[in-house]
Amino acid sequence: MRKKVDFLVIGSGIAGLSYAIKVADHGKVIVIAKDKAEETATRYAQGGIAAVMYTPDTYEKHIRDTMIAGDELSNPEIVRITITESTDRVKELIKWGTQFDKEENGKYDLAKEGGHSEYRVLHHKDNTGTEIQRALLEKVRNHPNITILENYFTVDLITQHHLGFELNKKTKHICCYGAYVLNPKTKKIDTILSKITLLATGGAGNVYATTTNPEVATGDGVAMVYRAKGIIENMEFIQFHPTSLYNPGETPSFLITEAMRGAGGILKTSKGDEFMNKYDERGCLAPRDIVARAIDTEMKISGDDFVYLDCTHIDTNHLINEFPTIYAKCLSIGIDITKEMIPVVPAAHYTCGGIKVNEFAQSSIQNLYASGECASTGLHGANRLASNSLLESAVFSHRASINAIQKIKEIDYNNDIPDWDASGAEYNEEMILITQTYKELQSIMSNYVGIVRSNLRLKRALDRLEIIYRETEELYDKSILTIQICELRNLINVAYLVIKMAVQRKESRGLHYSIDYPKEREK
Repeated sequence: MRKKVDFLVIGSGIAGLSYAIKVADHGKVIVIAKDKAEETATRYAQGGIAAVMYTPDTYEKHIRDTMIAGDELSNPEIVRITITESTDRVKELIKWGTQFDKEENGKYDLAKEGGHSEYRVLHHKDNTGTEIQRALLEKVRNHPNITILENYFTVDLITQHHLGFELNKKTKHICCYGAYVLNPKTKKIDTILSKITLLATGGAGNVYATTTNPEVATGDGVAMVYRAKGIIENMEFIQFHPTSLYNPGETPSFLITEAMRGAGGILKTSKGDEFMNKYDERGCLAPRDIVARAIDTEMKISGDDFVYLDCTHIDTNHLINEFPTIYAKCLSIGIDITKEMIPVVPAAHYTCGGIKVNEFAQSSIQNLYASGECASTGLHGANRLASNSLLESAVFSHRASINAIQKIKEIDYNNDIPDWDASGAEYNEEMILITQTYKELQSIMSNYVGIVRSNLRLKRALDRLEIIYRETEELYDKSILTIQICELRNLINVAYLVIKMAVQRKESRGLHYSIDYPKEREK
């Protein structure tokens, strides 16, 4: 099947939906959701969205907090753009129907999280992302110019490569003409031609064995741009959330929001000893990279599989009212958080690097934009400040929409694009080849490219990755495509980029922590 659309949006979280709403008055929009439209990383965001709302907070304070958290690797211009536009973007979400918690006097109830010097995190209980997702989907579904295609999987971006041109990283003027998409009804690959495409495909947490990311987070956007010879950067900076619920066998790992530490939760060893002050004067509210490394160190010292988050001293009513989802979840596995400590462990949580974009979310490929976790705007640097991710999505999808609306009048379809060629492909009847390689990949990344790294571990990871890359490409080339093999292929691409960029960064910085560079690390 062949379709044409003005704006193609790949991803249905806050980045994709907020952009779709803004461009829909200027052309037809198709939103591709690889699962149900609700199943996004946005939905799982518990803590909230950071924005300057009231004094004594200021833009300058938020800017400084972001730069410090990013280990001074963040782009100062991009940080300033994001923070100074934060208030307007949050007000827009409210206008669209998002209901953030308020105090009795009508002011918004702002939380404080690790790395923040002021209370500035707007939230809806402990399921802020779900509330934002609800409001945006309601607005999108009511717009006559927007079509959501659920359970469709984007296989590859369409570029000059599909017209027979050889592309490489030095090729100038690579252009995106749309995407090849796996149709769940026909099991065949559809051709969707678009004037402008936005990637909002989220993160890549499933490259690790333990992650808070939903199962759809397989690095699809980053991998597609990498194969299309676009520029990818900073993939070595994978943020591990310090506190996911220790509940072996559960996928994804259930997130215990940083806001619980902001409310007074204290990290303790299995013996009940506090430990964070040994590592940072900010204690449990230090930036995530510091807290995750501290927990990792304590687990290695003790041999335990987890540490504890103690919230038992917090007022019971406050704890249950502010964190009802966490309270219910823990209760479901036999833990009453008002009386018992919560077992927690770090889990892969956020990809700080990704598709390199400019201040209008434009990638290095013409007519291709990227927003949200799949993009590298320059905001996060070496480590993301808590609750800056939803904000980044709102800001850069807004800026992308402004630029795209201006550009679309000058763009036409490329009608020479061929349909997908599936000749010679056969169904793969040995799913074990995919599932086993998936587990092997996650094991390699978790053991060798996790919170603490070394040159030896990275080399070993790269050597083993080379083998499964060749095996998977060979299988891909002769198989009728399924989501499983496409996701595996994408994750292998992402793993390669993480390892390669970790090897190239010959220092310890932010989320990339190497035992081979102790002097840089200790600064």
